[in-house]
Amino acid sequence: MISLISKTLIPSISLSSSTRLTLTPNSLRHFKLHLPRLMSSDSSHRLFQLKLDPLTGNSEWVVIEDNDDLPDCPKEPLLATTSYLDMLNDSCRNKAFRSAIERTVTKPCHVLDIGAGTGLLSMMAARAMGLNGTVTACESYLPMAKLMRKVLHRNRMGKAISLFNKRSDELEVGVDIPSRADVLVSEILDSELLGEGLIPTLQHAYDKLLVENPLTVPFRAVTYGQLVESTYLWKLHDLSGIEAKVSDGIHLVPTGSDSIIHVKSRQYPMHCDAIREEIKPLSEPFEIFEFDFWKRPESNGETKVQVKVIDDGNIHAIVSWWVLQLDREGTVFYSTAPRWINSPANIGYRDWCDHWKQCVWFFRGKGMSVSRGEEVLLEATHTETSVSYNLNVQVPKTDTRQHDHNIRDFQLLLSPERIAIYGDSKWRSSVLAAVRNAGRVNPLCVVVDDSIFLTLLAANLSKTSHVLSLFPGLREKGAQYLETVVKANCFSMDRVEVPEKRKPCLTLHDTRGKKVDMLIGEPYYYANEGMLPWQNLRFWKDRTLVDPVLSEDALIMPCKGILKACAMSLPDLWSSRCCLGDVEGFDHSIVNTTLGACGELPAPKEGPFLPFSIWQCGEIKELSEIFTILEFDFSKPISSCHGTAQVKFTEGGICHGFVLWVDWIMDADNSIVISTGPEHRYWKQGVKLLSKPVAVGINGCNSNSEYGSTIVEALFEPSSSELILKHAFL
Repeated sequence: MISLISKTLIPSISLSSSTRLTLTPNSLRHFKLHLPRLMSSDSSHRLFQLKLDPLTGNSEWVVIEDNDDLPDCPKEPLLATTSYLDMLNDSCRNKAFRSAIERTVTKPCHVLDIGAGTGLLSMMAARAMGLNGTVTACESYLPMAKLMRKVLHRNRMGKAISLFNKRSDELEVGVDIPSRADVLVSEILDSELLGEGLIPTLQHAYDKLLVENPLTVPFRAVTYGQLVESTYLWKLHDLSGIEAKVSDGIHLVPTGSDSIIHVKSRQYPMHCDAIREEIKPLSEPFEIFEFDFWKRPESNGETKVQVKVIDDGNIHAIVSWWVLQLDREGTVFYSTAPRWINSPANIGYRDWCDHWKQCVWFFRGKGMSVSRGEEVLLEATHTETSVSYNLNVQVPKTDTRQHDHNIRDFQLLLSPERIAIYGDSKWRSSVLAAVRNAGRVNPLCVVVDDSIFLTLLAANLSKTSHVLSLFPGLREKGAQYLETVVKANCFSMDRVEVPEKRKPCLTLHDTRGKKVDMLIGEPYYYANEGMLPWQNLRFWKDRTLVDPVLSEDALIMPCKGILKACAMSLPDLWSSRCCLGDVEGFDHSIVNTTLGACGELPAPKEGPFLPFSIWQCGEIKELSEIFTILEFDFSKPISSCHGTAQVKFTEGGICHGFVLWVDWIMDADNSIVISTGPEHRYWKQGVKLLSKPVAVGINGCNSNSEYGSTIVEALFEPSSSELILKHAFL
């Protein structure tokens, strides 16, 4: 996460390039509260990068010296985790905007570009006018604004485009810009369409920045949806229904409290083509909302759609997407529809890209049962930033389930993947077997992570066991949840304790003078699902901090972690992350290092590790056997680890990089393993793309210059929380 604040907030601190700010929770909230306004600070202000230490969970503001421009080769790719690179590699998007701009901007005029990014659309507009008109570019994110200046300079566009490092609602006619703009070009769209503030941005632009009846690119957007049945999607949200089929004695969702744990009611971006075989369409595609960019939009809207059912089934979700009409004449389109949708010939299919996906909205519970030919009423509502849906379903009056009012008042929101993990019978049985096979009687057990499942499981070990759950992320939410489900799980809260304050380490005072018999974790840290897999080695760090209060024969679970890897062909992911050169006639090579591109980077630069759900990354192929690089022994305090592996390729093809994950060994016999590899879809893996794709083969080097094996060397350094990977092809 990268954020910007103003120097004026901390006048008492001398801001050198090495300054590190330790913030209290109150001051951190103050920084976040003022962040939108402060992001418009001018070039004399300094950058503050919020750095998270994944092994401690602590964050700090690191001051980066701001010498008017970003350095050519920063120590870390400053914007690697943003979607800018993937977006600029989307040639279908770029071509569509170029065509629409050239059709719209046909004479010298004033063009306004909001959310300019690297300046691609601004430069397209300036070129379309033969550099004779006026282009005003607005980019509020300071690192990107500075990068844009470099791109403009590289393309000799610096004098043709006026760049403002401000939010568009901070621009003033007569102060910043001489007059209202005749044309608006803007691309502030997310997978849901509205999530980046499209509506309020357009409203302000129409009120303050644009002439009457301006031209716009894009011209219009239409959202579409399709009702679907999918067991996979059902498992991502209905923990109550899934748990009803499991009989292990643990009740995360007690009977009559279906909503105590659920996903947030929102649309979730997802590559739905990856689960095409697991989706059963229950309706034809239907139009939901139409948003006209050529006029001032309304903040809120509602619509009702009568949808005809085309097959028998249960409606688990709605898959939605949008189609852009970029020009007024209706000749240039761009669609985010899944590939099973028969789009008109003038729209066509785009290449795989990660910046715009389809969206999935889950309907609560097991879904609405429908029959072919039936009609259902879908109610859709949009606010300024989101869209929500509701099926017009009436709860039968015969529903006599008893609801606990205390349970109904409390809700714990978890990610869809976490819901699915907690409902997975194989995962539950593995964890349950590991804990129960430990054979501990009356233990003092410390759960160091945010696992509510392990807490309930540990409390059920015996009637006299005592559990200390640290819940570093859940905190009071975890305590409230336990109080709510304690009765259904047959234990009392006097045997379970959640510290009121986060502790840097445990002492015998915290454990009431008793040594800890069991220290366990999944490991899982609340709201950290998007991190790299080895960053869950925070468990090892936490285990080290608890070391002084561990008994001599304390059980540590998991007992070790194994860093696994596989060489893979990832052509779609590579294409979305590769180095930029010419983008629709404009040189973008200067942005590659900052955006974390892979490819022809200057030595010794390499692309960063990035977290991805590999199964959603388009075309993929394993080229080697799965191999072990490192082992992490949790019976000992955390330390540096080094490992080397030589692996032969088992398939021929083009190797684009290595995929890495951690297998957690839950017991001392190495018989219970929880893998987070690519075949397990609820976890993300770490991807290291090569500087250049390599041809590999089964039989080693041959006339085609194929490589037969590779040596991979890895170093894990706890002090920096970094994993360093080196490789050589043989």
